[in-house]
Amino acid sequence: MSIKPAKTAFKTGKSREAVEQDLLRSRQRTSRESAVLVAVEFTSDRFRPSSVAQQARAAAAIAERGTGEDAPDVEVLAGAPADLDPVDLDFDASLAEFQELARSAGATIAAVLIQRRGRPDPATLVGGGKLDEIVATVASTGASLVLFDHDLTPSQARNVEARLPCTVIDRTQLILDIFARHARTREGQLQVELAQLEYQLPRLGGRGKTMSQTGGGIGTRGPGETQLETDRRKINTRLDRIKQQLEAVRRIRRQQRGRREAVPVPTVALVGYTNAGKSTLFNSLTGGEVLASERMFATLDPKLRQLSLPSRRKVLLSDTVGFIRNLPHALVTSFRATLEEVERAELLLHVRDAASPTLDEQRTQVEAVLTELGVKEKSTLQVLNKIDLLPAGAALEPGVQRPGTIAVSALRGAGLDDLLHAIDAALTADPLETAEFRIPQAEGRVIAALERGATITGQRFEGNLVYLNAVGPRSLLERYGRYQHRHLAAAQEVGN
Repeated sequence: MSIKPAKTAFKTGKSREAVEQDLLRSRQRTSRESAVLVAVEFTSDRFRPSSVAQQARAAAAIAERGTGEDAPDVEVLAGAPADLDPVDLDFDASLAEFQELARSAGATIAAVLIQRRGRPDPATLVGGGKLDEIVATVASTGASLVLFDHDLTPSQARNVEARLPCTVIDRTQLILDIFARHARTREGQLQVELAQLEYQLPRLGGRGKTMSQTGGGIGTRGPGETQLETDRRKINTRLDRIKQQLEAVRRIRRQQRGRREAVPVPTVALVGYTNAGKSTLFNSLTGGEVLASERMFATLDPKLRQLSLPSRRKVLLSDTVGFIRNLPHALVTSFRATLEEVERAELLLHVRDAASPTLDEQRTQVEAVLTELGVKEKSTLQVLNKIDLLPAGAALEPGVQRPGTIAVSALRGAGLDDLLHAIDAALTADPLETAEFRIPQAEGRVIAALERGATITGQRFEGNLVYLNAVGPRSLLERYGRYQHRHLAAAQEVGN
């Protein structure tokens, strides 16, 4: 599986073209690979899936700071915070989502193993008995992959890999691989590589410090730089270069945004759980041709299109990457350049799958990511999509039919007019105003601009003058303020 493209470039020293060809061949092989899925449900609240993900990130951070690769993990697990958000997907929904992740990565599911235990095993996550069962299942199915629906600490990954004759991939690695498959632009590829390298750095194995000449004290005087240290140095060098390139991308994006903001066109950003139908809704509203797929994370690179509202106002609609439960922190950090469109948007459209049995849980997961981005308090409309998938005659639950919620079917086009009017009403920048104009008929350019950008509610002709009553954005009406009736009357009073 193409899980480690970034690391491959360092260890082989191949050219970029050769590495890309290897990745392509690897991804083609993935489509024929079979996988054994391992899902673990921890019965103790302390070790809920969200807790384990945070513990794994803490362990990775400790390893990256150099506290020792083989340091015991039990202390990290036992010290997990107890005040974590208790809302999460139920186990069956979580398992179904994990299976969809595996399919999105191109794997064929050979078997699914489930274990319920009170707490993670600090050495292997699942314990010795279940690991023996995994080994037997791999042997009987001939699977070439074992996918864990949890993050493995570096020592857990090494211990499990030592027992299995195939590739072992945890949840974060799986999501990173899907992102690597779907990244099309140079920016997206850089962001994925950054997340991969930051994830791999604390997981490099070896005796690093004990063989280094840079250490001090008895037992630390080694023969020189080891392969582990060489890999770390190369990865750190590459990380610095990627961050510089992404900063250049951010600088260009800021310049483009500055030019856009010179003309007051507000941005509306689509956010939501992966596979909620954001890209389909984007295409339905804008007439765009963004890839809309049932596979998870089909959209990675942001798309911007102009959208005309019922008031004739123009806005920019942005399609963004979907979120998922326990979204790897490295991805949130790496894709911050892309998610800047969310941060700068005046209005968010939180697109939700109305037919999903985990509707409320998915909303909680998305809001957790929005909180991490610092945009939780931004003005948001709840858009319940896929109402065409609800059973015939079924109605939305009363709890979700509240103010600020619009039910639509992006695929069928139902409810889109209501959504456009709701967007119109929710925007506060460049608000709608009413004005009366008195324009000479010779100024056809001005009349055409008002008819194109505003709603004409009244029109009459007197001699060579045209009187117009228009409702439109303040910026447009002020642009032709010299023709406004009250402006002309005030000028005449000053002249008298």
